[in-house]
Amino acid sequence: MKLKVIVHDAEEGGYWAEVPAIPGCATQGGSFEELLCNLYEAVEGCLSVDIAETASSDTRKVLEIAV
Repeated sequence: MKLKVIVHDAEEGGYWAEVPAIPGCATQGGSFEELLCNLYEAVEGCLSVDIAETASSDTRKVLEIAV
């Protein structure tokens, strides 16, 4: 999966970034390398959802996919 990220210079130094495709997904870093590391964590956190186990039946199947 590829996502576009908008990187901004932070007023206090460093950088901050937002992921427009994932509302509310933003992070910051003191260096560009730190920002990139934090971006991966932010995207993973925004996309992970805890869902209670769902019982399958003859008409429903539960799948888990990686993107």
